[in-house]
Amino acid sequence: MSDSGERAPAGLDTSRPSVARMYDYYLGGKDNFQVDRDAVDRVEKAMPGTRQVAHQNRAFLRRAVRYMARQGVRQFIDIGSGLPTAGNTHEIAQEVDPSARVVYVDNDPVVLNHGRALLAADSRTTVVTADMHRPDEVLEHPAVTRLIDFGRPVGVLMIAMVHFLTLDEQPYVMARLRDALAPGSHFTATHATTDGLPADMVAQTEAVYATTPTPIHFRPHAEIARFFDGFELAPPGLVMLNEWRPDADAPVAQPCWLYGAVGRKP
Repeated sequence: MSDSGERAPAGLDTSRPSVARMYDYYLGGKDNFQVDRDAVDRVEKAMPGTRQVAHQNRAFLRRAVRYMARQGVRQFIDIGSGLPTAGNTHEIAQEVDPSARVVYVDNDPVVLNHGRALLAADSRTTVVTADMHRPDEVLEHPAVTRLIDFGRPVGVLMIAMVHFLTLDEQPYVMARLRDALAPGSHFTATHATTDGLPADMVAQTEAVYATTPTPIHFRPHAEIARFFDGFELAPPGLVMLNEWRPDADAPVAQPCWLYGAVGRKP
């Protein structure tokens, strides 16, 4: 898709950057357009090291899914999953238990098209179009209710997604998701933070994302912690991604500007 000429599928809006396609470009993918690459270049100018942070975020996802699966979670909803890449949620979960079921949720049509092609032969995994700002759309989607038994523990992921919710949206969206989950369910998220960052860097980055359909909101630790209300955080709690249960054989990661945590519903 990133070749010269860049013919977009019918009905796909390429006049504005897409968060999913920007993230794909951060990770070195090819499913993006010039408008997405230009936006990423502006973010990287404002906040050098953003690509490394994206890779840290992806590595955190893999550790979090592995942790939840080892706690006995066998079904997952990955909200705002983005485009397929190595180490997807279903691959990690099914390494622990091949029977694990995964629903990927995104509102980008490119994600839907690529996900369906990738998962065509996997009856335990699917991808659906829904919007996290409307949690009922996610929870009541026929493909979700077909694969996910809400009477049993579910692992919900919102990796680099909750910072696209406003603080006005946060109480309703999070309460609706939390209330739908059985005891023993887990919730994991990562969130961009203002902590330790110059205000102008944050402002410039937020300005870039304001040109997309999904503005980003950097927040301090205390505000981010509110997204985990009602969940008991697994040690070490809500910390910078490089501090959350790093793999013993992984290179030492530099501190970044994303907090992450995994919480359990009691």
